[in-house]
Amino acid sequence: MSELSAEDELELQSLLKQLLKSVNDRISGAPSTECAEEILLHLEETDKNFHNYEFVKYLRQYVEDSLGAVVEEETKDLTRGDGQHAIGSGHDTLIHAVTRRTRESAEYQQMMQTLKNTMIMVVESLINKFEEDQLRKEEMHREKQHSQSNSQYTDNCSDSDSSFNQSYAFIRQEQLQALAEKLDSSRPKEVRWEALQALCCAPPSDVLSCESWSRLRRNLCAALTESDPDLSDNVLQFFAKSFSSSPLNVTREIYTSLAKSVESTFLCHKLNFPTGSAGIDINRPEISRPLKQIRLMNDFQKEVTTFWIRHPEKYMEEVIESTFSLLCFHHEHGSASPRTEKTLEPIHLLALLDIKATWFKKWMHGFYSRTVVLRLLEGKYKSLIVAALQQCIHYSESCEHFTHEATDPSAEQLNTGSIQRSVYMRKELEYAFFVHSLCVLGKLLIYTNGRKLFPIKVRNRKDPVSLTDLVVILINIVYRHTKPPHGDTSHTDSLSPSSLVMEVLWMLCERTECAAECLHQTAVIETLLAPVIALLNGQQAKLKSPAATLTLIADVLARIANTDRGLALFLYEKNLVIAHSERTFAAHIIVQFTLKLLDKELSSLSESDVSHTLCGAFIFVCRQIYNTCEGLQVLRPYGLHKAVAAAWKKTSSLSERVPTPVPGANAGTSTQEPPNMLIWEETLLDSLLNFAATPKGLLLLQQTGAINECVSYMFSRFTKKLQVSRCEKFGYGVMVTQVAATAPGVAALHSSGFVRALVVELWSALECGSEDVRVVRPKPTPMDPIDRSCLKSFLSLVNLLSSSQSVLELLGLQPLANKSEYTLRETPTSIPDLIDRLIAVNTDAKIHSLFHYEQSHTFGLRLLSVLCCNLDSFLLLESQYNISSMLLQSQRDNVCEQDTSEGFIIDSLSVERNHVLVRVSLVGGPSERKLPPRALQEGEDPYPWPMFSCYPLPHCYTSDPSRIHHNNSLDPELSTFLASSKDTKNKESWMEICRRQYCKVMTTKPNILTGKMLADLLEKVVNHLSSSATECFFSPAHYKAEEKSVKSAVLSPVEQLGISTCLRYGCFLKLLGEDAEHDLTLLMKHVNIFLSTQRVKTSSVLITQQDGYPGHDWLASTVFLIMSGDTQQSLRLLLSLSSLLTSAFIWPARIHASVHFPVEAAESGIPPVYWCTAHYVEMLLKAEVPLVHSAFRMSGFTPSQMCLHWLTQCFWNYLDWPEICHYISTCVLMGPDYQVYMCVAIFKHLQPDILQRTQSQELQVFLKEEPIQGFEVSSYLEFMQELERSYRSVVLTDMKTICNPVE
Repeated sequence: MSELSAEDELELQSLLKQLLKSVNDRISGAPSTECAEEILLHLEETDKNFHNYEFVKYLRQYVEDSLGAVVEEETKDLTRGDGQHAIGSGHDTLIHAVTRRTRESAEYQQMMQTLKNTMIMVVESLINKFEEDQLRKEEMHREKQHSQSNSQYTDNCSDSDSSFNQSYAFIRQEQLQALAEKLDSSRPKEVRWEALQALCCAPPSDVLSCESWSRLRRNLCAALTESDPDLSDNVLQFFAKSFSSSPLNVTREIYTSLAKSVESTFLCHKLNFPTGSAGIDINRPEISRPLKQIRLMNDFQKEVTTFWIRHPEKYMEEVIESTFSLLCFHHEHGSASPRTEKTLEPIHLLALLDIKATWFKKWMHGFYSRTVVLRLLEGKYKSLIVAALQQCIHYSESCEHFTHEATDPSAEQLNTGSIQRSVYMRKELEYAFFVHSLCVLGKLLIYTNGRKLFPIKVRNRKDPVSLTDLVVILINIVYRHTKPPHGDTSHTDSLSPSSLVMEVLWMLCERTECAAECLHQTAVIETLLAPVIALLNGQQAKLKSPAATLTLIADVLARIANTDRGLALFLYEKNLVIAHSERTFAAHIIVQFTLKLLDKELSSLSESDVSHTLCGAFIFVCRQIYNTCEGLQVLRPYGLHKAVAAAWKKTSSLSERVPTPVPGANAGTSTQEPPNMLIWEETLLDSLLNFAATPKGLLLLQQTGAINECVSYMFSRFTKKLQVSRCEKFGYGVMVTQVAATAPGVAALHSSGFVRALVVELWSALECGSEDVRVVRPKPTPMDPIDRSCLKSFLSLVNLLSSSQSVLELLGLQPLANKSEYTLRETPTSIPDLIDRLIAVNTDAKIHSLFHYEQSHTFGLRLLSVLCCNLDSFLLLESQYNISSMLLQSQRDNVCEQDTSEGFIIDSLSVERNHVLVRVSLVGGPSERKLPPRALQEGEDPYPWPMFSCYPLPHCYTSDPSRIHHNNSLDPELSTFLASSKDTKNKESWMEICRRQYCKVMTTKPNILTGKMLADLLEKVVNHLSSSATECFFSPAHYKAEEKSVKSAVLSPVEQLGISTCLRYGCFLKLLGEDAEHDLTLLMKHVNIFLSTQRVKTSSVLITQQDGYPGHDWLASTVFLIMSGDTQQSLRLLLSLSSLLTSAFIWPARIHASVHFPVEAAESGIPPVYWCTAHYVEMLLKAEVPLVHSAFRMSGFTPSQMCLHWLTQCFWNYLDWPEICHYISTCVLMGPDYQVYMCVAIFKHLQPDILQRTQSQELQVFLKEEPIQGFEVSSYLEFMQELERSYRSVVLTDMKTICNPVE
């Protein structure tokens, strides 16, 4: 089909005309011809009916008939050559090739030429017919104009459909000039009305761009002021149409004209404000006319923000300034002489139309307009803000006046749903103005330059109103307003004063700078807590609705406490007067009031007011305090955890006794009470659970006996992926990690089903994949050792198994399944199952049971590598599962054929196994051992590190023994001092001198503090301190073991493996001889016998609390190495050390289940190094190294877990031997609090690496697998001394309460 017949042309003409009619609305609304063309060009993208138009169907058929054969032929030619199937990317390539060849064909060129010529003739014919039809329509229009009635415009609103959706035709300049003359105010009303009718039918773009527009605008503005509604309403209709279809450079003139018209109306007709019981009827012509104009202005105000950025700033400024001028007009003229009779002002009508000042909020949203708004308000139009502030003050004072009356000035009748109103009372107008003013001020306060407008001078006030004064005024409004009952769900509640003020306060709380300037002020805190203090003192609070208002107060207090600055304000500033000028901290008031609420001991509050909602709200405030380390320090003495636990136990027992509903019983009590009780029980559980956010808080939670229920509740929310609370920025990840660091915590996680769910989720991601997702293309082979889909599960497992105590609880005495056959549907559900299937893959049955053997086994080996970084965890795995032998056997099996000499097969699994074997076989710091990399290198030798399948290890993995420096030189001054130390007349001064000498040597010659020098120093210092009554914290050790009992003592497999590890390290350091095994075994037996007399007989079911200390005694081993293998000297030092406070922290085995604790704390299974040392490390990190603290929060890991790991094994494998010695000596000489300071110093040293690894989600693995490179105790000693000066009064004082940790 290459030619179009005459019939085709006629059909095209009809179809094109039909298409144009269908899109008439789109084209007629275009501001210019170019825009209309753009609309037509993009019609397929914007019109969902595009392909249903007959014209489009015709063209599609024409193209198919003309080019169908060409397309088929080209497709055959292209697919014949390579036999390519049309799928995937090949399909796209084929389409592009066929399209290109078709467009280059002669048929295509002929079709386009024919279509173009035909369409030109069709369009010309349509234009000719249109001009003829237009002339006839103009004649008919003139005849019909006089017969038209006003019923056409039944809706006189300025934004009605009739004003926007009328069809129109083009108009000539001469006609517009004639219309401008007819609209002159001197012409008769009928002539002007006819001219307005014609103008409304004309395209606004033609009218606004004509030469007579200036005259037209003047005449139109004059018509606006006419009393005849026919004229003014028609002008508004034209203006509305112009607003919707004209650019800002034109509409700004219309807007400013409207503003001046309204201004002149209020100037000429002074409308009195209603008084008494009289109201204002908006249907009165003198009110209706400006109200309609202001409504049109308000619609434009709310829409103009979407496009004014595309125009010069002066246009926007003109619109803003004309608005402010209108709203300030009467204020400026009335401020000189206060009038006795109040007049109605434009802002009152604007407040009725846009009560929440949406227009102002939109203007303030964008920086482009906000800058102009604030500049104008600061200068010429500040009276607008003064008036808004004055109205808020006036409303506050009126609230105070009505405090004891039944009626309320809030005028809640203002919003009555869908009922149309025409009469508004004085109070309603004033309240609408107040709401509008409050919304304007609230928006101003959230911006820096908006707050700079304060303080503001207002009438009847001596001092200017500051930001703090304004917030206090707003809070007082909440206090004096009656909140609607809870059953009232009407929209009026959103317009109630308390709701509106709370919205403003919430906005301020969410922004740090706003909160600091407006809320974190003494006056504001005093105002918020004034009712609380009054109730605590037994007085009546001046509140209309005590329970509802106190709940709102608690909400604001919780949001303030959730910020660092707000929390510091509550904890450390004595800004509240309680009685007789006595000042106290806000946190103390809040927790005292919460305890009173829990115990129902507030006589000033009726029993109905003390609701669960109110009590829960104040517990939530306390929760924002006690879920931080510093906050818990302040609240702990009040025993809030005990009170909440008691309330939970009482509620739980009541809910269990709820009777079964019986037929005929009162339905109200049986259906309402249990849900309320359940909500209250969950609130209390949630509050208890949040104690687990800090190490010491976790101990308090464990002591309440509710840890299992709390963890089960957490697991139920965790599985639903619910947020911790409205104030929390993260989920439960950090809390789960904190709980998992301890034996009772991980036992609770296991019993709740969390561990099982984690293992099943991991197995699903690792082995099963997403079976419910349709596979479009094969899944790519993972390039990373751990695929991204499994990384989250991997990190969750690392967090769960970080602590050796957690590993023991989950693995202790549990053998591996080692089945002869595994079904493919058999899913692991526990950690031993996971080890059996992913790590101990030593049989063909296990290999064949894995869908992704290499990937899954690599995952298991990576997990094993992280687990073995904890020496106690490795010793447990080795003693139970013989991990090393299993890995060596796998390496032996992974060799080439016997007739080759290539040796081991190098693949991802053999490289991983080699890395793990070196890691578990060698002990040493960053410069004492070399761990092979896991990645292959480029070149001829991709893996130059030798693999092995039996011991000993190749020498290349250890440093050269000759490079290990044993400095036997002595410091003359320190040596002389130690030699003369027998004179102990002034023990305190001796210790001070010793510390000074120690610090001097550490800063000048730290390398000499090893070997004999260090042994002598430690021995002298420990003997000196243990002989001092003031320094001796525990009772002195009286130990004398019989030789028979020592010989018969049996060491556990873990301890025996630990001894072998220590011997290897000692021999490598050349501190021990080959025969030292007997001496170290003897020392361990002596220590075990001694410590067994220091432990309580436990009834705990925790595995870690059975049969002594659950791990190897790394401190005793360290002391043995320091003493160069001297058993007696080591034992004497340890016995003397056991009486010092320092031993409770640097010697975990000494304090395990100690008799010096209360039985509950001794059986808790939580060591002091966790709930004391690690607690203060987290507290100091937040203050001293905040970036590291934040990085841990974001990663879901906790500093306390790493501290527990490092300190339990005395930094073995993380620091070189000299630094380990310096750690021990610093804690002994300088005090146990230096253990906290050293951990903080290490985190500070690692800050760059921590921040980098957090970004790549490798923080946990990095901290566990990598040694602490470049850290020297001597380099950070000064920093630690600064921490001592700042925090010793808190840290050391609390360490001394170790015997009563929960009191």
